[in-house]
Amino acid sequence: MRQLFSRFLSDQSGATAIEYCLIACGIAFAIIATVQGIGPQLNTKFTSINNSLK
Repeated sequence: MRQLFSRFLSDQSGATAIEYCLIACGIAFAIIATVQGIGPQLNTKFTSINNSLK
């Protein structure tokens, strides 16, 4: 039982998975913030292009 508990405490695979998840979440939030910041400008540009093509 003591060996099982020792092995459980020394296992790092769960911590690594959590770290990768946090990195992926950070990248996703950065992408969302960038798209929301650029979105209105792109909408204006595409509306302008659409109106000039009519």
